[in-house]
Amino acid sequence: MYDVVIIGAGPAGASAGIFTAKAGKKTMILDNEKSVTKRAWLENHYGAPAISGPDLVETGKEQAKKFGAEIVEAEANEIKKNGSQLTVVTESGEYEAKHVILATGMAVDLGEKSGVTTKPGTEPRIKAIFDVDPSGKTNVEGIWAAGTCAGVSMHTIITAGDGAKVAINIVSELNGERYVDHDIMK
Repeated sequence: MYDVVIIGAGPAGASAGIFTAKAGKKTMILDNEKSVTKRAWLENHYGAPAISGPDLVETGKEQAKKFGAEIVEAEANEIKKNGSQLTVVTESGEYEAKHVILATGMAVDLGEKSGVTTKPGTEPRIKAIFDVDPSGKTNVEGIWAAGTCAGVSMHTIITAGDGAKVAINIVSELNGERYVDHDIMK
């Protein structure tokens, strides 16, 4: 069983995976290769003077893998709840988790099918978003949302930060105390 399964490997999902894996939590990121970021050219992402969307996505996935996250290329079709356990169903298998993060960009259909409440979108061309509390929790226990699908701006720096925020909140919940991750120069 995974501590966290993250659905989506764009900036929100990969960022969440970096934090959960670095915190020692068993993490899987499901990547359907449909990130809208893969069509972007970015000159406004902090720390990267200019970077292509595909390079940003690949760098994020590699960084998450460096800390132990498993990346599986698959489309999530359903999230089933059985008590406190969640099962993410894909065409290639089922993955059990304590927590699931929906980092699905502009898509909310998987969450809706799984009972997650939505509300009208806040960004241009975004029809619906998940109704989350300030920590990223949805109405379904154990399912969280981060990034554009959770109502934050589509800008990659903002979705990445939101993914990190949600991950920190999950790690804190799993640990039973507030988690902080600060590296120090060696």
